[in-house]
Amino acid sequence: MTVRSPTPCPDDPGSILDWQAPGQTRDTRGAPPVFASVFIDNEPRHAVSGEILEVIDPSTERVIAGVGRGAAEDIDAAAMSARAALQGSWGAITPQQRGDMLLTLAAALETHAEQLARLETLDVGKPLDASRDDVVGSVATLRYNAGAADKLEGSSVPLGREFLDFTELEPLGVTAHITPWNFPLGMAARSVAPALAAGCTTIVKPAEQSSFTTLALAELAAGAGFPPGVINVVTGFGEEAGTALVTHPSVDGVTFTGSVETGRKVGAAAGQSIKPVVLELGGKNPMIVFADADMERAVNAALDGAFDNSGQVCSSVSRLLLQHEIKDAFLKAFVARAERLTTTAGRDSGDLGPLVSEDQFNKVTRHIADAIERGGRLLLGGTRPNGCKTGYFMQPTVFRDVDPSSMLASEETFGPVVSAFGFDGEDEAIALANGLPYGLAAGIHTGNIDRALRLARRLEAGTVWINGWFIGGVQAPTGGVKSSGFGRERGLAGINNYLRIKNVGLHIASATDAKA
Repeated sequence: MTVRSPTPCPDDPGSILDWQAPGQTRDTRGAPPVFASVFIDNEPRHAVSGEILEVIDPSTERVIAGVGRGAAEDIDAAAMSARAALQGSWGAITPQQRGDMLLTLAAALETHAEQLARLETLDVGKPLDASRDDVVGSVATLRYNAGAADKLEGSSVPLGREFLDFTELEPLGVTAHITPWNFPLGMAARSVAPALAAGCTTIVKPAEQSSFTTLALAELAAGAGFPPGVINVVTGFGEEAGTALVTHPSVDGVTFTGSVETGRKVGAAAGQSIKPVVLELGGKNPMIVFADADMERAVNAALDGAFDNSGQVCSSVSRLLLQHEIKDAFLKAFVARAERLTTTAGRDSGDLGPLVSEDQFNKVTRHIADAIERGGRLLLGGTRPNGCKTGYFMQPTVFRDVDPSSMLASEETFGPVVSAFGFDGEDEAIALANGLPYGLAAGIHTGNIDRALRLARRLEAGTVWINGWFIGGVQAPTGGVKSSGFGRERGLAGINNYLRIKNVGLHIASATDAKA
């Protein structure tokens, strides 16, 4: 991420939704536009610093736009705006009105679905059809949480005839949302929608690599009638804008999705001011395949799990644990299918787009090189596609017999790379699956339902999928254990992140006391 500084910001090019970007028109003439990307009080503004982060199209490695390098002063303005809305216009409306606004916002996303998908593809490189699917998922997230807004009920507590005791659910307050670059719109919607349903106001710090659709979401929310200050966005680096956001005294809670290393820093910073924090962090997710599994079904699930979004998914399949009887046959079928996957620029049709950035491409390349150096057997890929000289592209890559101490076997790679290991029985499979500090997702393929449920209870993971991968939707809570984080996103559990319980007790005077 290149910084241009310090220069006066040029006039912004207007609505990001109306921008005809190079990836849309294939016209690269003229200087890249600079967007006013600090969105506060329903208005875009430039970062106080005047510094600009250059946005790179990962398919071409060209600078296509600039966004502001927000920092502490911008976060302070956003926090004041969010606090004023919480104590004012937003705090005064009814839960049903909050739900109605979320439904209006969902309809706005549908109206602008194609523009949003194209912005997402430009930012992160994924195939356009995948970006369209992400918009559909974001709309579903908004509608699910809209329906919950007026159903967040407290309860009565039975203390006997002399007392009335009940609980109320209150909004947590001003909430911070630090989102990753792999699903920018979807991840923003995943945490912002339940926060709004609960009655919170929000500040979003998108990843510096991918701000476009988060800014578009805030713009559409303003048009949908959300009061100023309810959704604020500050673009910039995590060390600057992110740290200022987590530590700001007016922020009441934090949600972060990203790496384990950064998650530790976020959790420690939030802990200094005793703020609740939800962390969804990295994974090194195993898929266990037994000899009695439906092999075609397992291969299809593994392909989807390993190579969706070019492997840039926290819950992707990165370790195939294969029972020895079927290991060779499975890998032969898996590699044959992976060879047919296409890698193309995101705006074109294809199965895999580029990795998001040069840094990510270099990380994946290091993991591959380390695995080869330590004796791992490369079965497929490992390099850029043939003829590809620009763009951060990586072929679907498959290893077997990888050294367990290698980076590829023990660390989150976050690319289209999967490694295979063999096992004999259930105990060995569980030992391999649970043998790393991660615990986000795991899968089991078997024809024996008793075995599947037995192992599901033994797996140290927040999510276990049986005979499939990526099972579930907005209704199903997700999150990790161990170093993969804590707290849950999505479903009703996700809304609870943004609520606090207040208990109210009343001593009811007796008739005798009343006469006295």
